[in-house]
Amino acid sequence: MSWTSEHRAFVVETHFKNADSIIETQRLFRRYFGVSRHGKIPDRKTISLWVANFRETGSCLKQKSPGRPRHVRTPENVAAVRDAVTQSPRRSARKQANALGLSQRSLRRILHEDLKFHPYKMMLVQEMKECDWPNRKKCCEVLLENVVPNDVVLSSDEAHFYLSGCVNKQNFRYWAESNPRPKHERPLHSEHVTVWCTVSHLGVIGAYFFEENNETVTVNSQRYMHMLRSFLQPQLHQFGQLVWFQQDGATVHTSKLSMELLTQMFPSRLICIRGDIPWPARSPDLAACDFFLWRYLNSKVYTHKPKTLDELKDAIRLEIAAIPPAMVEKVMLNFRERLHKRENEGKHLDDIIFRTTKPQN
Repeated sequence: MSWTSEHRAFVVETHFKNADSIIETQRLFRRYFGVSRHGKIPDRKTISLWVANFRETGSCLKQKSPGRPRHVRTPENVAAVRDAVTQSPRRSARKQANALGLSQRSLRRILHEDLKFHPYKMMLVQEMKECDWPNRKKCCEVLLENVVPNDVVLSSDEAHFYLSGCVNKQNFRYWAESNPRPKHERPLHSEHVTVWCTVSHLGVIGAYFFEENNETVTVNSQRYMHMLRSFLQPQLHQFGQLVWFQQDGATVHTSKLSMELLTQMFPSRLICIRGDIPWPARSPDLAACDFFLWRYLNSKVYTHKPKTLDELKDAIRLEIAAIPPAMVEKVMLNFRERLHKRENEGKHLDDIIFRTTKPQN
């Protein structure tokens, strides 16, 4: 029962007036507050506790303990952690704690609660050369001048999706009476599929798998041209407007035969090395397949836990078909936003790839 301040005060006062008699205090409590014969009244232990608290502190309430003094998160330790992290931001929290003589828990509390620091992941990007910077800037300027927002830009590429996963030997244990000396054998070249797609603001075209007799094959210029003729060209009529085609500088893409076919399919609208608009080398951060599609599919496809190549291909097709139209529209808007970031002189787009995204409702 929740006792009020009036209850507590009456009990202490009555207890003192009646020669510290608990029974008399209970009888008078029942009469004063109109409690029935079987109603709830303070028991002997509760009355003794209230009286003891009043004699010790002048209050019937139990006083909260002030707790242990804060010895670790002192201003000196907070300043030491700030200096250590500022000097070596890539050093792990475990090593920082050992170097400063603190526990990992204390160090992390200082980082989070006192310094308001946050752990950030390193972003892996394509290594560029200084000569790439002016080429990237020039390409962005030419694209913005010649490609209007309503034009269809087919950003194309191929990628490998591997079937076999890996065993985390750090948390995997084999329980037995004697050491079975287990080994996990993996093929040197894991089974995989090679898939080709294009991304535009109207959707994703694909997936096309490079295979013969249901087996994955290496992409060469002949197979690439066959894909363009048999798979891509029949679908171009659906756009009914200007279509630009973008590809990277892979050898199969830029061979003489491939370029002749692409020039026929996309006259004056080819974005690649030796094309109408030269595509800069080492620029996956500008290509929609690289900065969006392959990362997105990798995060979705393997949730199906495919066991065979056919299951892997089915999962890829399923996830591509499930991409919302609004998503690819935002991707291509982001592509144009990346083109506008010319003030970085062609270097990496830090304000794009490190941008904080808001959760979708």
